[in-house]
Amino acid sequence: MLSLNTSCTCYGVSTATRAFLFQFRTSPSPFSFSPTKNFKFRSGTARAVSGFSDESNSTGEPKLNYAGVRLEEIVDDGIKSGKLRLDSWISSRINGISRARVQSSIKAGLVHVNGRVVDKVSFNVRAGDEIKCTIAELQQLRAVPENIPLDIVFEDEHLLVINKPAHMVVHPAPGNTSGTLVNGILHHCNLPNVEYSKEEALSDPEDFDDELNGFSSKATSCEGLDSRLSLPSIRPGIVHRLDKGTSGLLVVAKDEHSHKKLSEQFKLRTIKRVYVSLTAGVPTPVAGRVEVPVGRDPNNRLRMTAVAGAVNSIKARHAASRYKVIEILAGGSCALVEWRLETGRTHQIRAHAKYLGVPLLGDEVYGGTKSMVLSLLRPRTTPGLQGEMVKVVSELDRPCLHALTLGFEHPHTGEQVHFSCEPPVDFNEILSQLRRIGRDRISLSKDKFVKGVL
Repeated sequence: MLSLNTSCTCYGVSTATRAFLFQFRTSPSPFSFSPTKNFKFRSGTARAVSGFSDESNSTGEPKLNYAGVRLEEIVDDGIKSGKLRLDSWISSRINGISRARVQSSIKAGLVHVNGRVVDKVSFNVRAGDEIKCTIAELQQLRAVPENIPLDIVFEDEHLLVINKPAHMVVHPAPGNTSGTLVNGILHHCNLPNVEYSKEEALSDPEDFDDELNGFSSKATSCEGLDSRLSLPSIRPGIVHRLDKGTSGLLVVAKDEHSHKKLSEQFKLRTIKRVYVSLTAGVPTPVAGRVEVPVGRDPNNRLRMTAVAGAVNSIKARHAASRYKVIEILAGGSCALVEWRLETGRTHQIRAHAKYLGVPLLGDEVYGGTKSMVLSLLRPRTTPGLQGEMVKVVSELDRPCLHALTLGFEHPHTGEQVHFSCEPPVDFNEILSQLRRIGRDRISLSKDKFVKGVL
């Protein structure tokens, strides 16, 4: 079935690419386990050897099964008192284990400090503390096909292009095992339930690009998508991701060949992706290129951070974004900004926008809070528009970021295809209100946009 959203367009691109006009409407438009063994560690780094799974890692070595591994150790005098979290300390003592796995064990009440159960992952350990920890069994989660309406912009026997609404999670994770895009895809493609381990779902996003490599299937139809217990298969056909709060275009592969070819294009950076956002403030200069590494914020695991120069304290990865201001809004308090990604790091646009000092409107994690937005807008808003402006801003419940266009080479036909889908109602409502306060268009030559570099 081919379902077309009237606010979206899809067309082939031959020798020229059509520009999208920013005249948005304001109307709605897997591990197996062996018996546990006990281990006591008094010095050195603990190594989990209680069991192995049947799978191997990229080096050919068996993946460790940490379930039941026990650690008993006294914290040495080498740490600064009150400065080291419990989950971080345990992770450093059991070689190779993920912090997410340790955190689940702490929350399950399997960690004792000086004889008392501690279930707070951020508990600060001190020199001389006696720590006893048992690593919890992996819990299995399940992705079940659900009849979720999908806004399908384009569909053929090889792929889907979907307009993801804001607030929809792309793939299941603890706390979000239903209502995800994957649940909808399983139903749409008539696939069975998919079971996977909680640890897989908790895999740290900093280990991945937003392009997901790896796919396994022996069929070439939608019904043939592989549902074996592996990391890629819990996200059947997903080639790249969008944050929960980000709306817009996403391509889904239906067969192994399509997934492979699309993944190659993401890896080679030949996929054309354009996003639009509303920022609190106007970037300076109004067009440029941000090439600043992005990594996990050591002070907040839910947030990424862009740090210029050599980074030793965080595992930062190369990240580059090009941007240009389309319109200056509300007397210079906000801007409509276009972004073109050269890389696809987790929260890349949001982190780079914060780095530029212009967080996205509605982005509570990166500084674009409602109070901050209101403080910028109030001095520039006439009394007659104050009430409506406050109402619109107070209803912001996600970062104002939309994946506007998506272009790639069709994995089977070789044709250059291009899709555009305008932002949803909530984005357009705040944009319309900002335009009422004030609007200045920016005219930039292509040469100026390319040469603007930060």
